[in-house]
Amino acid sequence: MGFVDLFSAASMPVLKVLIVTALGSFLALDSVDILGQSTRKQVNSLVFYVFSPSLVGSNLARTITLKSIISMWFMPVNILLTFIIGSALGWLLLIITRPPQHLKGLILGACAAGNLGNLPLIILPAVCKEKGSPFGDPNVCHEYAMAYASLSMAIGAVFLWTYVYNLVRVFSDHSHNSGNDIIVSDKETGPMEDELIQSLLTSSSKAVNMKAKLKVMVDKLKQHFGSFSRRLNLKAVFAPSTIGAIVGFNIGIISPLRRLLIGTTAPLRVIEDSIYLVGDAGIPTVTLIIGGNLLRGLRGSGISLPLVLGIVAVRLIILPFFGVLVVKGALYFRLVDADPLYLFVLLLQFALPPAMNIGTMTQLFGAGESECSVIMLWAYGLASISLTLWSMFFMWLVASFI
Repeated sequence: MGFVDLFSAASMPVLKVLIVTALGSFLALDSVDILGQSTRKQVNSLVFYVFSPSLVGSNLARTITLKSIISMWFMPVNILLTFIIGSALGWLLLIITRPPQHLKGLILGACAAGNLGNLPLIILPAVCKEKGSPFGDPNVCHEYAMAYASLSMAIGAVFLWTYVYNLVRVFSDHSHNSGNDIIVSDKETGPMEDELIQSLLTSSSKAVNMKAKLKVMVDKLKQHFGSFSRRLNLKAVFAPSTIGAIVGFNIGIISPLRRLLIGTTAPLRVIEDSIYLVGDAGIPTVTLIIGGNLLRGLRGSGISLPLVLGIVAVRLIILPFFGVLVVKGALYFRLVDADPLYLFVLLLQFALPPAMNIGTMTQLFGAGESECSVIMLWAYGLASISLTLWSMFFMWLVASFI
């Protein structure tokens, strides 16, 4: 495969993303105001609650079977490793740059969580259609690419809303509370501790009431568990995309459901086809919203340029090198098959810019919203170059594995 073919196959999908993103930024300009802030918020809700779960669920239902799940078992491990390695590099960046307390969660989250949903859903099908692609028949490639991208989006959403969500929350709470306990505040524990101390002071050491002590311990455990469950926000963990993935998995795996909904002879195929049609609207809509959101980063903020460049270096330069080591190691120990498309997806997961939903989290907790816009602007602007170069290298690499 020649250099020109590789460059064309790698650059065209990224160029398509850039064009649609630029259109979104243009529509979000104050002079145009077609995709203004209020409109983006409403359209984003439509994407979050309707388009994304439809897209993920329909593609997983069409392509996932029990056999394919077994063959893709390494993908959740691979995504977990992107979060672990990214977090470790983020901690090093915190030590070097010493940012304000309220930005630490944002920095760690941006280093740990890549855009595992939207960009693969755009890039992978586009790569399959290119003439220089090493992934074989375009139709077969497209089918499996959508399955891999949908699974990546579902798993990434779980990690994002369990790990990064709580990172941003904890550091924003810490900065607001100025040193109070993060898990259980002093107001929550103080009265109970006072009662325990008072009871110990007024009781003889030989006449301690074990039943009373046990009751106090049980009450404190209940209080800690209640506080933890409230702060974990399970509702955020089970986002609509995650629910859509669960439904898609069940339809794909359970044979009676699959025969009922999937295929040209399925009695209820019109339902699945309708969901698939709705999901197709999600990809261009999300890309337009990304362009509109990036426009806010042009206004700037007080975040230092070295810190922004550090995050960009972690996500777009250092992490992909680790990705090559991880995937080559998995292939060497025969943890994955030598499927070029699957290997390409695993490698690509290490080379993506930060997840856009981190911006939603900063808005939710009111910590680092403008700084997040600047980070995203730089990261996605430079990702147009890095993704092209890394995609070329990854295609050459997976072709050499065969």
